[in-house]
Amino acid sequence: MKLDFGCGSSKKTGFIGIDCIALPNVDVVHNLNQFPYPFEANCASEVWLDNVLEHMDNPLKCIEEIHRICKNGAKVYVGVPYFRSFYATIDPTHKRFFGINWFYYFDPSHLFCKKYCYTNVRFKVERIEFDREFLKTKIGLFHKMLIKLAEKKPFFYESKLSHLFPLNSLTFYLQAIK
Repeated sequence: MKLDFGCGSSKKTGFIGIDCIALPNVDVVHNLNQFPYPFEANCASEVWLDNVLEHMDNPLKCIEEIHRICKNGAKVYVGVPYFRSFYATIDPTHKRFFGINWFYYFDPSHLFCKKYCYTNVRFKVERIEFDREFLKTKIGLFHKMLIKLAEKKPFFYESKLSHLFPLNSLTFYLQAIK
């Protein structure tokens, strides 16, 4: 089963769409701030949360619930506004902001996960992508180069350059570990 949480009117092809509003492409109407989600444990092989997590009252609980629903090895894609982005702060419904290290608290190979055990759920961070949604539009050479640099050296970008040249979004490519 493939699930698109917070799909709105643009559900991904081949996915079951979940949203709190009964729009035409929504298959399951559910408020994602209410737990548990209406899915059995270990039922999903692929999950999308595209611009959802920043709206959640409790993003940690949301990620724990996504983990419950995922099969071992399930692919999880989480798109969020980058904390330095203009777009992160203009939406009055945004409650959280995200940097490159947010999901490393769930990755057992990372020091953050080993040192701070906020939860028992585990995801492997396979990669981080900046400005995914902008790559389908015409962007300038500087923007393309900045994305390449940020993806190759994310810590350097975030700590040394992001305040001067902010990018807009992060997409985390994760794998559920059970």
